[in-house]
Amino acid sequence: MVVSTDQASVNDRKRPGRPPHRSHRDVADELRSRIRSGLLRPGQRMPTQAELASEFGVERGAVRQALRILQGEQLLANVSKGSPATVAAPAAPSRDAVRPQPTMVGLAPRIAAAFQAPHVEIDALCLTSISLTMAIGEPLRQIHAGRLKPAKVDVRVLLPSRDIDLAFPAPVGGGDSGGPVHRRWLDQRNAQGQVLRHNLLTLRGTHGIDVQVEFRALPFTPPVKLYLLNGSEALFAYYTLTKRGEEIGQEYLEMWDAQGTQSMLFPFLQGDGLRDTTFVEQSHLWFNALWNTISRDLRLNPGP
Repeated sequence: MVVSTDQASVNDRKRPGRPPHRSHRDVADELRSRIRSGLLRPGQRMPTQAELASEFGVERGAVRQALRILQGEQLLANVSKGSPATVAAPAAPSRDAVRPQPTMVGLAPRIAAAFQAPHVEIDALCLTSISLTMAIGEPLRQIHAGRLKPAKVDVRVLLPSRDIDLAFPAPVGGGDSGGPVHRRWLDQRNAQGQVLRHNLLTLRGTHGIDVQVEFRALPFTPPVKLYLLNGSEALFAYYTLTKRGEEIGQEYLEMWDAQGTQSMLFPFLQGDGLRDTTFVEQSHLWFNALWNTISRDLRLNPGP
């Protein structure tokens, strides 16, 4: 009996144990995941094109296309028909890529880049952690999608204590000790911290990632926000105050408040000149000093 080409193709797909057809994009996606997770490290030689073709069950032409895609993304170097490609060293961000930007714009891509390291370390000093919680969302989605898998994630956050009279947010006329403006800020601080902690700790059970999340309370209102990434980058912004009105409960209140998501982040990179290197080093010393001395355990639960 003669079987048509179409029928033979259907029969092939029905055969048990036959691997699914893969495209060059599928190969690129898998290799990209291995590089970003640290399974393939900078400077490491890739398997030969013949070995990759055999592993993925594709033609060598599909492997070459996949390698060119990754070379275009600056993840591979020395891609040619001859010797195996090499995993590229991470490119240092250009000065244009790290120019001062509003927190909402500038923080997320730097957090995403930090999550490409096998060991992610993030220290943050801020008023509520809203910006950090939002910025960390994309790398978490990449992890859940299987495109990223750091081995370890350590996050430390310094926030103002619930027990202090905040300099801001505060009513324009003052006199808000424990009042509605303070309670509104405290609710935001606790809610954002709980979301951040929950989202990160979920990675333990779902992906087996070693995660540590810690919060400490400061006895003052921070006039600046600071993010330290993987020991090599510092992002710094001033909290600029503005006067605004809001209805809280049944009362309309005018207050001095900081628009944290719009604060301009100034980037400093370790190794990018003496000024940047010194700023990163001193920022780590300052953060650690606050963490180890005057900060206290922080409760994220509601209540007095």
